[in-house]
Amino acid sequence: MRNKMASVFLLPVMVFCLVLTSCGKYNSSYMAMMLVTSNTSQKASMSFSSFKGTKVFKVKCKEEGEKLEYSGHLDKGEMSVYYDDDGTKKLLFTVKDGEQVEDASEELSKGTVYIIVETEGKCSDGKLEFRVEQVASDRSPSREE
Repeated sequence: MRNKMASVFLLPVMVFCLVLTSCGKYNSSYMAMMLVTSNTSQKASMSFSSFKGTKVFKVKCKEEGEKLEYSGHLDKGEMSVYYDDDGTKKLLFTVKDGEQVEDASEELSKGTVYIIVETEGKCSDGKLEFRVEQVASDRSPSREE
């Protein structure tokens, strides 16, 4: 009797936990060695010895006119990085054997921004950094004398 009561209680708890862990628009699924990640509301980064699969980060664009600035390098392999700020997955960049990248996205929509890192097979010795930054104005302030 006790086992049946425990099962009846545990089943809804297990279903609830499963729902909580799969609630994202995109899901991470990867194999890695020496993977170090960081993710705050405005920044995300990852460095690794080896990585294969998909890693998803979530950052916030707090106001209109912000861009996703990025930098990174990869010694071996190939990976593509996408972002989604409006419901559409868009290619941000692709990096291959020995390449380095540094640039920024187009202006983002206000709200949640997903950064999706996807590999083509196994990648080695890489580092990626992302940060949401306000775009610097091209106009200098006018002075009245």
